[in-house]
Amino acid sequence: MSQGKAEEEKNPLYLWILTPSNSRSHHTQLCGEERLIVRRGQPFNIILHLTAGSKDFKPVSLNACMSESVTFSITDSTVDTDWSASATYDPSGNTLSLSISSSPDAPIGVYSLTLDQNGKKTSLGQFTLLFNAWCPRDAVYMHSETKRQEYVLAQHGQIYRGTHKRIKGTPWNFGQFEAGILDICLKILDENPKFVSDADKDCSARRNPIYVTRVLSAMINSNDDRGVLVGNWGKIEDGTHPGEWIGSGDILHQWAESGPVCYGQCWVFAAVACTVSRALGIPCRVVTNFGSAHDTDANLVIENLYDEDGKRISGGDSIWNFHVWVDSWMTRPDLGQKFDGWQTSDPTPQETSEGVFCCGPASLKAIKEGELTLKYDVPFIFAEVNADVVDLVLLSTGQFVKFSGSTKSVGCFISTKTVGSDDRRDITHQYKYAEGSKEERQVYEKAQHHNKLQQRGEKPGLHLKIKLADNMMVGSDFEVYAILTNNCMEARTCNFLFFARAVSYKGKQGDSCGVASDKVEVPSGEERRLSLKLEYESYGTAITSDRLIQLSAITIDKETIDFNKAEKTIVLDEPDIKIELLGEANINQSVMTKLTLLNPLPEQLQDCSFTVEGVSLTDTVGPKQEAKTTIEFIPTSAGPSVLLVNFDSDKLKNIKSFLNVVVKE
Repeated sequence: MSQGKAEEEKNPLYLWILTPSNSRSHHTQLCGEERLIVRRGQPFNIILHLTAGSKDFKPVSLNACMSESVTFSITDSTVDTDWSASATYDPSGNTLSLSISSSPDAPIGVYSLTLDQNGKKTSLGQFTLLFNAWCPRDAVYMHSETKRQEYVLAQHGQIYRGTHKRIKGTPWNFGQFEAGILDICLKILDENPKFVSDADKDCSARRNPIYVTRVLSAMINSNDDRGVLVGNWGKIEDGTHPGEWIGSGDILHQWAESGPVCYGQCWVFAAVACTVSRALGIPCRVVTNFGSAHDTDANLVIENLYDEDGKRISGGDSIWNFHVWVDSWMTRPDLGQKFDGWQTSDPTPQETSEGVFCCGPASLKAIKEGELTLKYDVPFIFAEVNADVVDLVLLSTGQFVKFSGSTKSVGCFISTKTVGSDDRRDITHQYKYAEGSKEERQVYEKAQHHNKLQQRGEKPGLHLKIKLADNMMVGSDFEVYAILTNNCMEARTCNFLFFARAVSYKGKQGDSCGVASDKVEVPSGEERRLSLKLEYESYGTAITSDRLIQLSAITIDKETIDFNKAEKTIVLDEPDIKIELLGEANINQSVMTKLTLLNPLPEQLQDCSFTVEGVSLTDTVGPKQEAKTTIEFIPTSAGPSVLLVNFDSDKLKNIKSFLNVVVKE
C-alpha cells in the first residue's frame, strides 16, 4: 500500500491513505514508508477519504488473502484473538478510519486486502505481515523491551571466533531493514522444497515459528536445494572467501540475483540466518561454542584414534576450535511450556535431519537437561556442548587401548553479544550445568542411557512384555511370564498384576483361567518377572473349542501415576492326527488307512469320532491314551489327491489333519 490515490477510476467513491503511525507502532519504520509492513496480533489503521455524495458509504467486511483467504466483518471494535476490523467516521463525514487487527497466529507473508461494500469488492492493495515479539499472544513474544530492541531491531552485532583462550569478537552488519532484504527473506521461504511441493500447506505452516526456523536452517545452506550459501572448508580459489564477508546484505542480494553464493563457513551461515529471522520478526541471537564436538556416530563420545607410533588416524569424529549457530526465541507447544524460550538451530550443513541438511530448533532447556528424545536434533547439539573425549591407541592386534580423555574440553565459553552493548556474554550455563558438577554428570549419564536405548530401538520408561512357554499343548500345565523392564534412570516401585482369561475368536471374554500379583521394586536398567501357571484344571472348563486364552499384564506406579499394559492372546496347541496308508492307493481298489490320535488331556474323552468321507466311531479314550481306528476307502480317480480327517469328542473338538495321496492307475 502506497500513500495517495488507489484505483480512483475504478472506485470514484473514495480514496485511501496509509497512516504514518502504523510503522512506528509496529516497529517497522526502519523498513521504510513506501508500503505497509505490520506485525501480527496488533491493530493497524487505514483512512478512507470519501468523495462528495458518499456519506452513506458503509463497508461491510474485509478480506485478507495469502495462500488462504480470511473474511471478517467490520464491527464497532477489534479483538486481539482473531482477524477483526472496526470503522470510525470523522464528524465531517469526509473520512472513514478502519482499524484492522490480524490473528496473533496468522501465517506471515504478503497479503492482499479487499473491501466488500454490499457485494461490491474493491482491492485496497497489499500489506506484509510479520511475527510480533511485542504481542503477548504471539509465539515469539518477548517480555523485555531491551531484549526486543537487541534481538529483533538491532542491525549490527558481534560474532565471536578464535579459541577458548583467545576469544575475539568480529563486527557484523545484519542489515535486516536494508532495502529489498525483507522481500529476499520471503523469497527464501518461497524457494524451499516444501513450498514447491505444496504451496498452500507450506504457507499455512508459516504461522508457526518452529516450522519457519526449521525451513531457514535448511535454506541458508544449499546442500539440498537452491539455498543461500555454499560451504567450503578447503582451499578457496574462486568465489568469496568466508572471512571477507562483513554483512548479510551483499550475500542475500547476490543470492536473489544469481542463486547460491560462494562461500560460507559456520559464522557466515549463522549470521545470515540471524538476519533472515530478525527480518521476519523472530527474535534471534548468534551463539559461538568453543571446543565444539562433531559426533558423527551419535554415541556422545569423541574418539581420537592413534596408531602405535602416535600418529593420528583419521576418523569421523572431530572437535572444532569454535562453531557458530543461532538461538531463536519462541514457545514450544509441541514439547510443553517447560521448553519455551531459546531454541537452537544450526544452518551449517554437518549432518542430515529427516533426510535434509538442517538442524533444530532444539530447546536449550532440553539440551541442558539431556532430553534427547525431544524434537529437533537435541542429541546432536547436546553432543556439541557435552560430549566426552577419549584418546585410543590401535594396537597391531586390532585392540583399542584408552590412554587419555577428558570430560571438560567440549562446550567451553559459549558466547553471544550482551544485550545493549558490544561486550561478550558467557551463556554456557544456559546450555549445560557446571563442568564436573554432580548435575552435569547426571545429565550426561542420563543422555548416554537414552542414547543406548535409541540405538537398541527402545524408549525410556517402564516397558512390559509377555513371554510364552515353548510347549502349550491343550491339557498340559505350563507357565507364562510378564517381564517388566525399567529403562528409567531411577528405581521404580510398582504393583504388578497378571491375568489369564478364556476368550472366543470374536473377542468375547469368558471365565478366568488364573491370576498372579506382586509389588516389585525394579532398579534402573534391570527387569522383574511375574510368573503365572496355567493349569488344565483351571482353564480346561473355561476355554471354548477355539482353545484361546487372553493374557493381560498391568503395572501401576502410584508415585509417578504411570500405568503400563501388555496383552497377548495364545492358541493352545492341539494334538496331531497320524494318518497312515496300509498299502498303495490304486484306482478302484480298496486301501486301508490307520488313524491315530493321542489324547493329551488328563481325563477321558467320550463320544469320539474320526470323519473321513464317512464315520468310524471309538466310544471312549482314556487319559493320555490313543484313539485308533482303521478305515477302508476306494479311490475313484487317478492322480494326486488329499485325504481329509477330522476328530471330534466331548472335550476335544474340531481336530483336523490331512494326507497327500497319489492314486495310481
